[in-house]
Amino acid sequence: MAKKKKLDIPDQLPVLPMRNMVIFPGVPTQLLVGRDRSRELIRSAMEQGRIIAAVTQRDIAVDDPAPSDLSRVGIVGLIHRTFDLPDGNIQVLLRGLQRVKLTKYVQKKPFFIASVETIEEEVSEDREELALAQNLSQLFQKVVSLVPALSDELQVTAINLEKQPPQLSNFVASGLDIDLQEKQKLLEESNIKTRLQALTVTLNSELAILEMGNQIQAKIEQEMGQIQRDHYLREQMRVIQKELGEEGAGEIDELRERLVRAKLPTEVDEIASRELEKLAQMPSSAAEYTVGRTYLDWIFDLPWRAKSRDRIDLGRVRKILDADHKGLEKIKERLLEYLSVRKLKKDTKGPIFCFVGPPGVGKTSLGQSIARALGRKFVRISLGGVHDESEIRGHRRTYVGALPGRIIQGLRKAGTSNPVFMLDEIDKLGADFRGDPAAALLEVLDPEQNNTFADHYLDMPFDLSKIVFIATANQLDTIPPALRDRLEVIQLSGYTEEEKVEIAQSHILPRQLAEHGLQRRRVSMVEKAVRALIRGYTQEPGLRGLEREFGRVCRKVARQVVGGEKGPFEIGVEELEGYLGSVKVLHTGREEITGPGLVAGLAWTPVGGEVMYVEATRMKGRGGLTLTGQLGDVMRESAQIALSYMRSHAGEWDIAPDFFDTEEIHVHLPAGAIPKDGPSAGVTVATALLSLLTGRPVRDDIAMTGEITLRGRVLAVGGVKEKVLAAHRAGITQVILPRRNERDLDELPPQIRRTMLFTLVENLVEVFAASIAERTVRQAA
Repeated sequence: MAKKKKLDIPDQLPVLPMRNMVIFPGVPTQLLVGRDRSRELIRSAMEQGRIIAAVTQRDIAVDDPAPSDLSRVGIVGLIHRTFDLPDGNIQVLLRGLQRVKLTKYVQKKPFFIASVETIEEEVSEDREELALAQNLSQLFQKVVSLVPALSDELQVTAINLEKQPPQLSNFVASGLDIDLQEKQKLLEESNIKTRLQALTVTLNSELAILEMGNQIQAKIEQEMGQIQRDHYLREQMRVIQKELGEEGAGEIDELRERLVRAKLPTEVDEIASRELEKLAQMPSSAAEYTVGRTYLDWIFDLPWRAKSRDRIDLGRVRKILDADHKGLEKIKERLLEYLSVRKLKKDTKGPIFCFVGPPGVGKTSLGQSIARALGRKFVRISLGGVHDESEIRGHRRTYVGALPGRIIQGLRKAGTSNPVFMLDEIDKLGADFRGDPAAALLEVLDPEQNNTFADHYLDMPFDLSKIVFIATANQLDTIPPALRDRLEVIQLSGYTEEEKVEIAQSHILPRQLAEHGLQRRRVSMVEKAVRALIRGYTQEPGLRGLEREFGRVCRKVARQVVGGEKGPFEIGVEELEGYLGSVKVLHTGREEITGPGLVAGLAWTPVGGEVMYVEATRMKGRGGLTLTGQLGDVMRESAQIALSYMRSHAGEWDIAPDFFDTEEIHVHLPAGAIPKDGPSAGVTVATALLSLLTGRPVRDDIAMTGEITLRGRVLAVGGVKEKVLAAHRAGITQVILPRRNERDLDELPPQIRRTMLFTLVENLVEVFAASIAERTVRQAA
């Protein structure tokens, strides 16, 4: 390698610190000198040869650098010109001459002077070095061509320096916009080939960034051009439509903005875009325009992606359920199990609950409590009287006034895709020539299918699998079997008197006082008065009638307050009739058994259980059985079975075998205006016949229920809880039940199980032995 000394440089030179700048040999550079010691250095240099050393300081934040703050390698520069600026600064035109190394500082004030050694460049002048220089020149020319702010003269300069690698490397390095430390490394590098290689790597990186940036810019400009073109065309169309009296372009622009904001699923977005383009080609006065606009409004308003976040805290859920509902322990336990599974597996396909029970027991409010516990929106739709399939699936858009079905309408109202959806009165669905809505619900309530539910109006799939569906019904018989198969039935049997008393005192009375403006008045009702109100003025398993009666009491009190009375108002049993009038409901109580043929039976009614005394009497005649009390076919058959059993076993109880040839029997069930049906009166009728024919009365503290067969077996019946509660209200202390109903005793309140005696029987012999007062009945062999 050849080493050549090009210039005679003094051994000591004044040192100019520079911030944010590295100067390379052979490159003229303009400097702005503002520090006091630097200005003094420039003035001194102008008087003494104009040669200085320029060195970059390592930390640009240091305002008054020390020798340790300066780089060890800089350049020798020749000052060509200086200009004094109005603000006191000096503008200097400096040309770099050669690299130097600062060995020792010999003066620090008023400016730095240091001993310097020149750094000779190692030039090889071989083919590789020339090739590197030529490649670097071409790369630099490409960079210049991609940056509009750079002059084309730089390309010419680079071409002229291709045969001079040292000058080319200095020229390119000075023009690069790279980190200050990287530039300092290039200045300190004395080997030309190494410097060219480093510059080639740097330029390639810069070139890749510039090319990518140009591609992005070109794409943006193309898109912006298309947007401007579309805007121009839309403006023209708006003017034309205005002239024609068809001003609908503003709505189209608004719909386009809504389409962007909606962030629809890909398939839905494509359909909406096609509909929007068709709408844009349509005059706003056309009938189809309104249809298309309404369709797009429905698409944009539906919660395709929005959903509520579940907040499942079992302790909080339990508090909510206990605050909203008294009792119903089994139902609460099932709901807590369901929510526990949802917390462990959020995407589980849960059951479709169906709350079945009489009116007013809290079916709908249970659904609201579940929504509160989950932190979801609650949507309720009433299916009572719905007899058109389109109410569920929606109407085709071809019909005038077409709308989506109630499911999609409910989702739009909720604003989320995972609300708690209550299908109220599902047992009252109808069907006619317009289709069966119950069949349409089969897809809605099937977790395996409802993720692609197709509403006829939307004509695109909507995912219903995230919805928690809850149905309510008063009875199961009218629900189609296929639909009932999809439901998990939870029975709500109604409230006991004790539960009603507690609910009335803790919830109903305070709520009614607040609704009637009496919450700050001293109004109270003693417990005996609450019980008297429940027994004498309501006849229901639920609480709606009770709520109405408390409302009547509060209205009477409000009138007294407005009339000038200040209270306090304490309502007892004696005052109750003054507020509510005469007793409305005369419950069948415990009657005194005065003779044979009278038995206390238990019956289930839609408003709870009832004690029903069955009466049997005999008279002269040609034989025959008369049944009265507006009985249904099943109950008539039970009475006939009981009579056949008695005739076939007459000898076992010393009954004349020919009694039916000379006498007639009349069996009557009271409340003849009320229709009665069901097999559960079989045991009662059989006992009444035995008591009549043997002349032995039945114990007056016993009531019974059960279905019988011709062989005298006692079969299970339903409504055990309601029947037992009715017996308890009537003052009856013992109840005869079929042994197969033993499991139903677990549903009874603890205080009922403690105070009543339950006799479980398997056949009529056991019934007669437990109920006939004179226990002389002989058991069949």
